[in-house]
Amino acid sequence: MSDWMMLHCDPAAPAAAAGQLALALAEGRWVRLQGAAARLQSAARQRPIVVPTLPAGPGLVLASGGSTGGRQLCLQPAAHLDQSARATGLWLQHLGVEPSQALVWNPLPIQHVSGLMPWWRARQWGAAHAWLAPTLMKEPSSLLAWSRARADWCARPMLLSLVPTQLVRLMAEPAGVEWLQAMTLIWVGGAFLPADLAARARDLQLPLAPCYGATETAAMVTAQAPQAFLAGEEGCGAPLEDVELRVDADGALAVRSQRLALARLLQDGSLEALADAQGWWRSGDAAQLVQAGGLAQLRILGRLDGAIHSGGVTVFPAQLEARLMAAARSAALPLEAVLLLAVADREWGERLVALVRWRGADGNPELAARRLGGLKALVSDWLPAERPIAWHGCDELEPTAAGKWERARWQVWLRSLEAEQIRPRDDHPF
Repeated sequence: MSDWMMLHCDPAAPAAAAGQLALALAEGRWVRLQGAAARLQSAARQRPIVVPTLPAGPGLVLASGGSTGGRQLCLQPAAHLDQSARATGLWLQHLGVEPSQALVWNPLPIQHVSGLMPWWRARQWGAAHAWLAPTLMKEPSSLLAWSRARADWCARPMLLSLVPTQLVRLMAEPAGVEWLQAMTLIWVGGAFLPADLAARARDLQLPLAPCYGATETAAMVTAQAPQAFLAGEEGCGAPLEDVELRVDADGALAVRSQRLALARLLQDGSLEALADAQGWWRSGDAAQLVQAGGLAQLRILGRLDGAIHSGGVTVFPAQLEARLMAAARSAALPLEAVLLLAVADREWGERLVALVRWRGADGNPELAARRLGGLKALVSDWLPAERPIAWHGCDELEPTAAGKWERARWQVWLRSLEAEQIRPRDDHPF
């Protein structure tokens, strides 16, 4: 039995954190990875999580969640991460890609499973691995020049993991598109992939591989082959070889695999089992399994715990956010981020309120008002339950580095903003 070692991860020095992690794991330790933002939040919190006595290591204590604010800690043995890497390697071999010959590009934070696993896979496969600094990812011309300077640029299969926010930024500039087109395969996960973004990626012949996974599953459990994506197939692909999927009666996706996390860590230091007696973990995502190409392909509809019920209609805010971003791009509105939050309503049950961040508003209220009028026009033909009843500019609005929205955090921001405001009301749809 053992306790954990805390490892604070500097986003500017992921290689240093990776080196410390490798040493700790070699000693058989449990390691809790923590980013800078989480460290500050922990310092401000009066009730720190009690460190439990853990089973024999090595293993990782990883934060999960964030899409609804329900951030939790999961215990993932190192052996489960090894199994995940093996399953992904087999998937690549089925596509004709030899993992050991690859170069794995990694622009994601190591404290999240999305950034941890590219490094972990490269170690297990014997592949090359390259960290990409956040500043480089925001400067496509510099990114392309820096990448081309590597001796192995385009000399081996190049694999990349991205979240949609990063994909959008890169696709907005020719240098970013050129960099993406050089990749052999681009896993895209962490958030919903908008249909217009997928269509543009197909037009540019970007080899996207939409995928689905979670901290609880040691990352990827399904992935779409790039050839299938370019042929127009939707969704997140079929399960990897060590994974079973089902959709429960309430529409929730359930996963069964030998690499599910051992347990969740609760605030009081106790451990809660992740899976039921039959080994199934309910993800909290609403999903469909659609037959395509002789396989059951996964399609994610939205978060069950993020869905709202408004005027008798079930609404998935994440889908509407993607829909609005797509409409804004088509209308040439410089919308950089939008988040739809639920507020209580006596007649409707719940209504949506929108937080928006513009590109280049420069503090001009008249310009911001015109842009907001354009957004409202874009949703004028949406169902009443889908239309926000209030819109608020929020210059600091941004998802986490892993592409997740911390909705609880922004709910607090909204409540403080609206404390002395009266929301406008629409007529009830009935």
